[in-house]
Amino acid sequence: MISLNGSSLLSNTGISTSFSQSRRNVPSSPSIVMVAQSNNNPNRKEKKIGAVSSNGSTTSAAVNEIKEIDCKSTIASGGVQDFYGEDQATEDQLVTPWTTSVASGYSLLRDPHHNKGLAFSEKERDAHYLRGLLPPTVVSQDIQVKKMMHNMRQYKVPLQRYMAMMDLQNMNERLFYKVLINNVEELLPVVYTPTVGEACQKYGSIFRRPQGLYISLKEKGKILEVLKNWPEKNIQVIVVTDGERILGLGDLGCQGMGIPVGKLALYTALGGIRPSASLPVTIDVGTNNEALLKDDFYIGLRQKRATGQEYSELLDEFMSAVKQVYGEKVLIQFEDFANHNAFELLAKYRKTHLVFNDDIQGTASVVLAGIVSALKLVGGTLAEHTFLFLGAGEAGTGIAELIALEMSKQTKAPIEETRKKIWLVDSKGLIVKSRKESLQHFKEPWAHDHEPIRNLLDAVKSIKPTVLIGSSGVGQTFTKEVVEAMSSFNEVIAVSQLYLHLHLHLHLYLFDEADIGAYNDMQKPVILALSNPTSQSECTAEQAYSWSNGRAIFASGSPFDPVEFNDRVFVSGQANNAYIFPGFGLGLIMSGAIRVHDDMLLAASEALAAEVSQENYDNGLIYPPFSDIRKISAQIAAKVAAKAYELGLATRLPQPLNLVQYAESCMYSPDYRSYR
Repeated sequence: MISLNGSSLLSNTGISTSFSQSRRNVPSSPSIVMVAQSNNNPNRKEKKIGAVSSNGSTTSAAVNEIKEIDCKSTIASGGVQDFYGEDQATEDQLVTPWTTSVASGYSLLRDPHHNKGLAFSEKERDAHYLRGLLPPTVVSQDIQVKKMMHNMRQYKVPLQRYMAMMDLQNMNERLFYKVLINNVEELLPVVYTPTVGEACQKYGSIFRRPQGLYISLKEKGKILEVLKNWPEKNIQVIVVTDGERILGLGDLGCQGMGIPVGKLALYTALGGIRPSASLPVTIDVGTNNEALLKDDFYIGLRQKRATGQEYSELLDEFMSAVKQVYGEKVLIQFEDFANHNAFELLAKYRKTHLVFNDDIQGTASVVLAGIVSALKLVGGTLAEHTFLFLGAGEAGTGIAELIALEMSKQTKAPIEETRKKIWLVDSKGLIVKSRKESLQHFKEPWAHDHEPIRNLLDAVKSIKPTVLIGSSGVGQTFTKEVVEAMSSFNEVIAVSQLYLHLHLHLHLYLFDEADIGAYNDMQKPVILALSNPTSQSECTAEQAYSWSNGRAIFASGSPFDPVEFNDRVFVSGQANNAYIFPGFGLGLIMSGAIRVHDDMLLAASEALAAEVSQENYDNGLIYPPFSDIRKISAQIAAKVAAKAYELGLATRLPQPLNLVQYAESCMYSPDYRSYR
């Protein structure tokens, strides 16, 4: 018998404390040693305090040690001996949360890592004391998946579906991932964007069971001990947030935990990382959200956000403790930190830790892949296009920098030159040199020579971009006038190029109708409305297609339904980070990489773009379907791992001969295991 500790206590709520019932769950041992543990002792030292024989009798030593419990006292309803003294204790007296250490019987059905529900076989039901605890029927995992999806589709409110999936994850882990993997396109918007945004906003109200570690200012000086409270010891990926900039919803404080939980669910479902190897973490330094501070259901610290030295010291302690507990090769993914912290943390720790910021780097990689794909539809090279961003925060500047890097790689031009093809608009207008003194440091590389422009529409008319990218977090900013302007001058550009082409070809008597078709493609503006959730999207798919008269190549951060316009059905792509980060993380882990290099991000983009088929292009898509995401993740992982080996950053030697096959072999399978 072992006293419950940490997550074990949380996962065994409702388990009977009667030893005479639970002793049957360990038939192979003639006796069971009872031990006491102190939750306050980081060394987890155990003290042997007595023994119980296989027939349930106790030694006198055991009785004397357990604070002189009167073993004759009984539970009123059944006459079971009260070994732990819980039933005779008053509410203000301390008792020890005892439980069995073997997952059998009632406890097995409440262990999400091993529970199979009605899929337990007849043999397993006999071996693990499940007779009578389950209905007599035995069903397959496939039937369970079918039943879960049937029930899920009865819910009309997305948040209800989210809560049903979270309940399933807490009840039956393998079934949760089986359902998610088999129905990824339908359930991705449920477990992640856009529904996870609403879940975070209401996290205090829907909070049922903690997932992940909450590290607040109260734990300052004790973070190493807190990490040791987590039951899993072989952690490979940590997703951490401080909740200050959750999607486009702002400061949600401690309730931002929904983001790390959701990201890590996708790491497993899409990238094959074992659930036991992942750890969601929320750093709670308070919140500046007045509504949350006044909310009775808010689950975090009720104080304004800590900043400056206090904040830095807490993050330093966390990063140091993670390395001490989990080693050099644990991947730490920063998620939804505000701009002023995100860039600083990435720059600070990228030389000492294996760190990755999905908002800066993951978004950049997936958007670059979409742009590379879009070039197949609109023609030209990256360097021949002009890019205009609305939004100059983490996502905008991260995407811009990766595009400039890829341009530099392709043209051999200095990155300072390739940046000049990229323009950014922030809340104060076009970023130009005359504003340089007042700019934040991460915006300075994008301050080009140009007269000041205050709004997006005027910037579009002046810059005449061929690619418009929204990363502002503000909805409906790509107005009808903006989209129409994008369409009009892209048509003019295309026609002028067509005349030049016609002149050359007519002179050589080589012109045919195929040339017109090729140059009609040049009339297509690329419009990427990336902000999440759906309510914050810069424009909808319907608006992009109708305002551009069906010419736009459109993708968004959140999913949109197909659009019918002018007797055509347009299916828009989703520039979802979930295309990149699961495979990217798998590539880092399977190669044993110790640092993240920008070339790895370029490799991931190239791998994703290569997965777009001609059929996808014919439908106007610039991203492949999510139904193939595990195969896509394996390809991305292989390219990232290959780059890690090439750069000398990999530690798992020798390098596998076939990295794609190796990636697939490393992936977690949610299929049930058979128990002895």
